[in-house]
Amino acid sequence: MTTLTVNVDNEKDLPVLKEILNRFGLKYKVDKQAELNEEGEVLYKRFKKTFKEIKDWEAGKVKLQPAKEALAEIEAELNNGV
Repeated sequence: MTTLTVNVDNEKDLPVLKEILNRFGLKYKVDKQAELNEEGEVLYKRFKKTFKEIKDWEAGKVKLQPAKEALAEIEAELNNGV
């Protein structure tokens, strides 16, 4: 077994990192629990939704939208400051 120690300077990134570790099935321990601000909570929820969508796609529960539609959706979000 290998141990990786990471110092997280920006505590709002912690929930995202935890979700990534969960996604890969890695065990971890957090020495200090960070409190999320509103921006961090939004980011965490987006990543959580994205990973759920990936799992659903892998399981054949959903189909991917056409690339042109996906790009249009991304551009619309960027233009709306999301």
